[in-house]
Amino acid sequence: MAGKSGRPRQPVPTAKAASGSEEKLGDLPNYVGYMLRRAQLTVFQDFIQSLADFDLRPAQFSVLSVIEASPGLRQTEVANLLGIQRTNFVTLFDSLEGRGLAERKPSKEDRRSHSLYLTDAGRAYLRDVKASVDAHETRIAQQVGQDDYITLKRILGKLLVIC
Repeated sequence: MAGKSGRPRQPVPTAKAASGSEEKLGDLPNYVGYMLRRAQLTVFQDFIQSLADFDLRPAQFSVLSVIEASPGLRQTEVANLLGIQRTNFVTLFDSLEGRGLAERKPSKEDRRSHSLYLTDAGRAYLRDVKASVDAHETRIAQQVGQDDYITLKRILGKLLVIC
């Protein structure tokens, strides 16, 4: 499968290929944290490659997605939802705004703050990005099987509430 740039996409590596020889790892594969981290690195590598054709980082994709889902949120609300520090968020959003993908408008409720919106160009851009992200998700589902993919998302959702 090729990306938008025509570069072939590599299949998502299996845990065995990513970790090398299991016996050399000792007890590490028995720890959920270790396995989650290794899986996260593998999945994120493919995710980052999916965004590369769009010159977009995962955090920027997340911001665009939240603004698309909830237009008019204030900067602090988006930053808090995504766990991004305020100072980092300002720089991140400035880059999206500079590219014409999103914009700040004075808040209707609080004139001291700004509400965030996608531009028309940002909505069109995000549609294209999401097609690539959907292909990424399909690769993950194919790697683990559709039923296990659904189960994995359900289990990971449960883990999110303990943090």
